[in-house]
Amino acid sequence: MSGTLYIIGTGPGDPQLLTLKAVNIFASCPVIIAPHGARNGSSTALAIVSEAVSLADKTVVELHFPMKKIRSGHEPAPEILAAWRHAAEQALYYLDQDQNVCFPTLGDPAIYSTGYYLYETICGIRDDVAVEFVPGVAAMSSCSAALATPICLGDEMVAVIPATFSDDRLRSVLEHFDTIVLMKVHRVMDRIVELLKNADLMDHAVLVEKAGTAGERTCAELDKLSEAPHYYSTIIVRKNPSTVRTLIN
Repeated sequence: MSGTLYIIGTGPGDPQLLTLKAVNIFASCPVIIAPHGARNGSSTALAIVSEAVSLADKTVVELHFPMKKIRSGHEPAPEILAAWRHAAEQALYYLDQDQNVCFPTLGDPAIYSTGYYLYETICGIRDDVAVEFVPGVAAMSSCSAALATPICLGDEMVAVIPATFSDDRLRSVLEHFDTIVLMKVHRVMDRIVELLKNADLMDHAVLVEKAGTAGERTCAELDKLSEAPHYYSTIIVRKNPSTVRTLIN
């Protein structure tokens, strides 16, 4: 007999955006394994959970997941593979003791999430592990709510991509889609602004920083930002704004 691994989306930051199912599972689960990006940092996903559920009687294991680029179809860096393997072994240790384990991940597990790498690694070790995914509110949904702007309507096409894509790929997406959600923009703002200018889309782009938190901020003048935005920032480029009422703080 073994426990169940729950990979749970915590939403973008506001603990009130945790689903009821997520809260109930976190409350009943004895073990939480939480990822953090900075080697000596803390887990943002765990911090969100801690505001909704008491962690006093739980076993909490925080693990470092290196923040390095992962390219589809390419072997990840050895240190990334080692981190995934270590997390999988930690989860299996508690699961084999018939304890359920929760793995919180920001936003929704289906969108650029560490959770699926853990899932694939565990499946590569053992194929008999019970795993359940619990969806969460995606960051782009929270950004849309902050702007009172839809992601898509009618027959509009949407692309959700990392802003770290090559210029050619970004140009192609900007040309062919009606709405473009650019994630991971904090380190490439200068390049993104230039691409948006060349595509004549600056007036269609809005940045949302720390969506769903007390520090939430929006900006519609991307070329006037005085400093790089926070890591948790997203740009929504919507080509069809005529039906949109945008709220800018």
